[in-house]
Amino acid sequence: MVPLEGVGALAEANHADPFALLGPHEVEFNGQRAVSVRAYLPTAEQAWLLPSPHASALRGEVGLAQASQPMRRIHPAGLYEAILPHAGFDRGYQLRIAGEQGQVITTHDPYAFDYYLTDFDRYLIGEGRHYNAYEKLGAQLRTVDGIAGVNFAVWAPNAQSVGLVGDFNGWDGRKHPMRKQIPSGIWELFVPGLKEGEKYKYRVRGEHGELIDKSDPVGFAAELPPRTASIVTDLTKHQWQDEDWMQRRQNTNWLEKPISVYEVHLGSWKRDWNRHNGWIDYRTLAHDLVAYCQEMNYTHLELCQSASTPTREAGAIRRSVTSPPPAATVRPKTSCTSSITVTSTTSA
Repeated sequence: MVPLEGVGALAEANHADPFALLGPHEVEFNGQRAVSVRAYLPTAEQAWLLPSPHASALRGEVGLAQASQPMRRIHPAGLYEAILPHAGFDRGYQLRIAGEQGQVITTHDPYAFDYYLTDFDRYLIGEGRHYNAYEKLGAQLRTVDGIAGVNFAVWAPNAQSVGLVGDFNGWDGRKHPMRKQIPSGIWELFVPGLKEGEKYKYRVRGEHGELIDKSDPVGFAAELPPRTASIVTDLTKHQWQDEDWMQRRQNTNWLEKPISVYEVHLGSWKRDWNRHNGWIDYRTLAHDLVAYCQEMNYTHLELCQSASTPTREAGAIRRSVTSPPPAATVRPKTSCTSSITVTSTTSA
C-alpha cells in the first residue's frame, strides 16, 4: 500500500524523501518476491517500464519492445506502478512516457540511483572542512553503470522540500523532487540523460512554506543578467597553459621582488557596446588588461569579485564565495595565457 499522505506530498511538491515512494521497492506479489517500480509522472497520459537489456537477456527475452510492461496509474495525481519479478531485476530499467501533447520520451529513472555524496563527504561539509566540496556539490557530470547524467546537490538544511526545475522538465517543480540527507541538510538527485549546457534552478520551499526558485550557490556558470538560471558546465575540459609561470614562481624569491597591485572590477573596467549589454568575455579582457598593466608597470592584478552578483556594477562586491561567473564573460574551454601574476579575492 502506498500512503496517501506521501502521494499528497508529491503532488504538492513538498516531499523531503521521494525515494521512500518512487523507484524500485521490494514487495510480495501473489506470494512471490517481486519489485514494485513507481514513478510520479503528473503530466503523463501513459507510461511503460522497459527492463534493462541485461535483465531481459537473463529471462531469454530479446529487445526492449518485447520486454516492455504497461505501468498502472494507481493515483489520479499521476503515480504509476509496475510489478516485476525479483529474479534478474536490474536498476538499469527505463521509463517510456507518453505526454499530454502526444510526445513520447524514454529515460532512465532518477529514483533508481543511490547517493553520490558519501557519509564522509557529508561529515566534512557539515564541519566546513571539505576542501574539495566543489567536486561534490552543484551540478556534477557523472556516469553511473554506463548511464551518463548530472548529479545535483545543494545544502539547504532549513528547507521543507527542494525540487529541481529547468528546461528539461518544463520548469515543473513536481517532476524532480530531491531527497534530503539527514542530518547534513544536503539535498541530492541524479538525473540521467542530462548534458552540459542544461539550464536549471532549485525550487526551495522554506521553513515557513514560501516557494522561491534559487540559482545554484555552487554553480559553475550562469545566464547573462537579467536572467539568473545556472548552467551545467564541464570544468574538466579546461586545459591550463601556465606551466612556465608555475615553474618561474617556484624558482623565484618573491620577497625580494617589488610589488605593485592593480585592483580592478572586470565588469566595469571596460565595456564594448557592440556586444550584448556591453559585457566583454574574459579572453578579450585578458589581452587588454594585461597590456594596460604592463604599460603602467603593475606586477599583480587583484580581481574584485570576478564571480556573479545580482548586478555587475563596481559597487556590488558582496557575493557567495562560490557563485559562478556570468555566461557572457567565461568560456570554460578557453585557457589562461596571461604572463603576469594574478591574485583573486574571495571576500568583500
